[in-house]
Amino acid sequence: MDHLQQGWFTESDTWPGAGLSLQVEEVLHKEKSSYQDIMILQTKSFGKALILDNIIQCTEFDEFSYQEMISFLPLCSHPNPERILVVGGGDGGVAREAVKHPKVLSVDVVEIDERVVKLSEQYLPFMACGFKHDKVTLHIEDGFEFMKNNAQQFDIIITDSSDPVGPNESLFQKTYIESLKRSLKPGGIICSQVGSIWIKEDQDTMIRLSKDCSANFKKVTLATISIPSYPTGNISFILATDNELVNFKVPAYSFTLEEMNKHKLKHYSPDLHSASFSIPRFARMIIPHINC
Repeated sequence: MDHLQQGWFTESDTWPGAGLSLQVEEVLHKEKSSYQDIMILQTKSFGKALILDNIIQCTEFDEFSYQEMISFLPLCSHPNPERILVVGGGDGGVAREAVKHPKVLSVDVVEIDERVVKLSEQYLPFMACGFKHDKVTLHIEDGFEFMKNNAQQFDIIITDSSDPVGPNESLFQKTYIESLKRSLKPGGIICSQVGSIWIKEDQDTMIRLSKDCSANFKKVTLATISIPSYPTGNISFILATDNELVNFKVPAYSFTLEEMNKHKLKHYSPDLHSASFSIPRFARMIIPHINC
């Protein structure tokens, strides 16, 4: 379908029977890279928006919600998160947030599509600024290959991907979970976005990935957050670890008010960290492999 009609962009392919529409003031950029369709839109109410394969990745209005939560939920659950790997994350948002944790020494970002990085630097500098930090190293390559060459290197691996289509489809497979396990240091934590608890297709993804995670990790859990520019205004993360001492609901590191103000955090807080793991009963009942 044509997702741009009469001044509106509508994302509907990932949300059967419904859709999210953003009023568009200007199409800032549109191209087909070697991997996917890319659009940068100037919207009326959400600011600049990055669209990949007709799926909203982030908007200037609410990107901080996703970036802060996918970063700090795993980072603040780990007792000593020194080495971080971000698979995907070509807009730079997760890198921008991850370096704010005081124990982080290095952040490797592995993005397969260099055009996403270049266009984010041009149109989304408020996110791509994450690549400029001296703790961050950007690698333009396939995440599978990178992890194959970096066994037991990382305390945290964050998968910041789009939905399971195009180049991201492989990031939702059992073999990918096994690759994550091999690249983690003992006791490390993985965190991957898995869509909305309100969408049947995403529920199926959560069920399958939670099963794959439980086959590789001792503790598997689900967190859910609100973000208005994603389908149903919700997105969830699967987190897993072999460290039985990790209590995902209780941060191992709690930002002080002074730290949150210093780092200009708009969404994450220790209280919200704990609340994010209190998922609705229906979600817990249909995802049987969540064990903590």
